[in-house]
Amino acid sequence: MSFPGAYADRVNNDLESLVDEWLTVPDLAERLGVDAGRVRRLLQEGRLAGARVGERKVFSVPADFVVPGHLANPAAPSRTQDGPEWTVLASLQGTLTVLKDVGYTDEDAIVWLFTPSEALTTSPIGALRAGRKTEVRRLAQAEL
Repeated sequence: MSFPGAYADRVNNDLESLVDEWLTVPDLAERLGVDAGRVRRLLQEGRLAGARVGERKVFSVPADFVVPGHLANPAAPSRTQDGPEWTVLASLQGTLTVLKDVGYTDEDAIVWLFTPSEALTTSPIGALRAGRKTEVRRLAQAEL
């Protein structure tokens, strides 16, 4: 769904105004306790999405895509902090897949995930982090 010119400029502006915190690949690797190659594989596998942002257009990933390890799947019963300190939000990959199936680029998907939704009473990423993946995916499928 990428379009040249004005649309691309609007998406870039939306990205920067919607997402509060971005992590570069090295910063994300450090947070997850993995190497940068593993982060790149997560991006290739569609478990994460990123965009070129900032004045220098550095490739980065929204920090809200990672959560403390014990919150990886907020819909699951609470568990103790026995896993990794930080991990990718479990429900993100399936939601990104639905959005890609609709034709969204990574940038479009990030804008969609961070734009407040009346139907959810929060942004889709906020709903995912609260364990409401079914509602979010239903809304994403309605984009077809």
